[in-house]
Amino acid sequence: MPTTFIEHVNLTVTSPARTARLMQHLFGWHVRWQGAARDGGMSIHVGDARVYLALYAPPVEAERRYPKGQPLNHVGFVVDDLDAVEAKVAAAGLKPFGHDDYEPGRRFYFFDFDGIEFEIVSYR
Repeated sequence: MPTTFIEHVNLTVTSPARTARLMQHLFGWHVRWQGAARDGGMSIHVGDARVYLALYAPPVEAERRYPKGQPLNHVGFVVDDLDAVEAKVAAAGLKPFGHDDYEPGRRFYFFDFDGIEFEIVSYR
């Protein structure tokens, strides 16, 4: 079995607490750590025992935005119940789009509150 996996992705967001609450709502994750971060910013690590998102907000608003696709297009998550997660995305006031069903699984996308694109896929 391969031992290489992505442990975390570090995303710059406007509100680490809001994004952490969304990830807890969607995936049942928990806050692993939170506190002061580089350059006077703030970070929250939200995930499970193995993987997490590092959600960072710098102290200066102008430093918070990266144009879409530079350097990131989207972050993908595998879930057991695609329909349940889609319902949670909609309940959070976000709009699922790009539904498709091709090998190896069904999927949809959504943009979070900061315009970060996420792909949700199920192989079931």
